[in-house]
Amino acid sequence: MTTTAKQSPRDRLLEAAATLTYRDGVGIGVEALCKAAGVSKRSMYQLFESKDELLAASLEDQAAAYVAAVLPAADDDRSPRERIQQVFAAVELQAGAPEFRGCRYLAVQIELKDRSHPASQVAHRIKEGLTDFFRAEAERGGVSDPDLLARQLMLVFDGASARAGIGADDLTGLIAPTVAALLDAAGMR
Repeated sequence: MTTTAKQSPRDRLLEAAATLTYRDGVGIGVEALCKAAGVSKRSMYQLFESKDELLAASLEDQAAAYVAAVLPAADDDRSPRERIQQVFAAVELQAGAPEFRGCRYLAVQIELKDRSHPASQVAHRIKEGLTDFFRAEAERGGVSDPDLLARQLMLVFDGASARAGIGADDLTGLIAPTVAALLDAAGMR
């Protein structure tokens, strides 16, 4: 975590929440969040109605970087198949980093279990965006059931991310052939 004096208290809180919840989970206490951000609890509650709102804002704040790291650019001219494969290549690359703990959005949904929680709603929306990407690429690739393929790809994405995040599996040499088999079975061009 790199908090600097030039960052606003709000930005320091968002960064602390992103770092600590990714590393330690959403159960991290307000005291620890405020200490890491160098902000008083009073200031935190002036900026955010609750810890729940801070968590949701932190996830929202991380969304653009997440999308940029995982999805190809809109003007990327590769085939739909290659664009989908790029997503999984990015996950495999991220999973090799020692600090990788899996998909932060999936982790929040699993930890909170409450779909009405503000952070869970943000996480759900971000994950739905990935599903939409897979569906759109499947349609462009001529797949007969793009919804099914999108769901299958999400299952692989979340499963791979979770297994690598807990250190249960190394994705090297595993994820690419799995995705290729799904794409082939769906008739993806």
